[in-house]
Amino acid sequence: MSEAPPRSTLLLVDDVPDNIDILGRILSPHYRTRVAPGGERALKIAATPPHPDLILLDVRMPDIDGHEVCRRLKARPETRDIPVIFVTALNETEDEAYGLALGAVDYITKPVSPAIVLARVRTHLALYDQNRELARQIHARTLDLLNTRQQIIHRLGRAAEFRDGETGNHIIRMSHYCRLIGEAVGLDEKVVQTLYHASPMHDIGKIGIRDTVLLKNGPLNEEEWAMMMCHPEIGAEIIGTHSDELLAAAREIALCHHEHWDGSGYPRGLAGEEIPLLARIATIADVFDALLTGRPYKPTWSVEDAVAYIEAGAGSRFDPGLIEPFRRALPRMIRIRERFADSHGKLDDTEAGPHIPI
Repeated sequence: MSEAPPRSTLLLVDDVPDNIDILGRILSPHYRTRVAPGGERALKIAATPPHPDLILLDVRMPDIDGHEVCRRLKARPETRDIPVIFVTALNETEDEAYGLALGAVDYITKPVSPAIVLARVRTHLALYDQNRELARQIHARTLDLLNTRQQIIHRLGRAAEFRDGETGNHIIRMSHYCRLIGEAVGLDEKVVQTLYHASPMHDIGKIGIRDTVLLKNGPLNEEEWAMMMCHPEIGAEIIGTHSDELLAAAREIALCHHEHWDGSGYPRGLAGEEIPLLARIATIADVFDALLTGRPYKPTWSVEDAVAYIEAGAGSRFDPGLIEPFRRALPRMIRIRERFADSHGKLDDTEAGPHIPI
């Protein structure tokens, strides 16, 4: 036998006990009820989980009137969506427009009619339930779209990886390093997540580099190096220009992760804070992992040597303001390196995300 759905909770607010008693007798047989003898108490109850599903609010109260209570409720994220029905005397109906403008959903006049009270409460609870279900569906769909968007970015990252012909977990580690440095900088969590999901696209432009250059096993000549230096702009063109925060971040990281703090980088020779912050973070993360990763043309560096190189580059290649956050993030970065070492086998991108060789 299925359980009955839980009853909705109503908050009855009035400084006159008789008025509370009348509403309680009408509503208690059908709903759970809580009472508040004034505005201050009502605000505390409404803000404390579990929040009421609907509030019946007297207008004239001695401590804080109902209009001010409603204004404060609508100003708080945790209570702004709770429907408020004003309960007012007949001679106060001129305040209806003001109350509705504050966010109330309805008015009930005193002396109250039990049938009207029940009908209004039932209607607005039903609307509230519908709105919450719609919000839940929108939230779920938004998460689905976000996940799809991230997966597309990850798949493009994998495409760049296969184009390069190298294997490894570089972009897994690099994206985690970006996240950890961003947290150490004190970036907002949303920005940190954007950085984490956008950074795998940093080398997507290598898709546009000729095999004879990209796959060359040895130093590049001047012409080949000039071609390789085009990959940030190619990456930016592949990603395109978007109002979407994630794609915009991916574009600026792809375009600017080879810019240097002193202006000696490429492709545009940006300097200092002309370089977007997320790209400056990605530069450190990318170089740190590259130094620790062996390639046919270079040996694997020790952590100590890689850290020394980055510290020595403060003010020239790297943003000097990011060196201390890098140091704070370093112990966790080392654990990420150990967890996603290339020797651990084939990339499990269902667990860790995509990767792109530098």
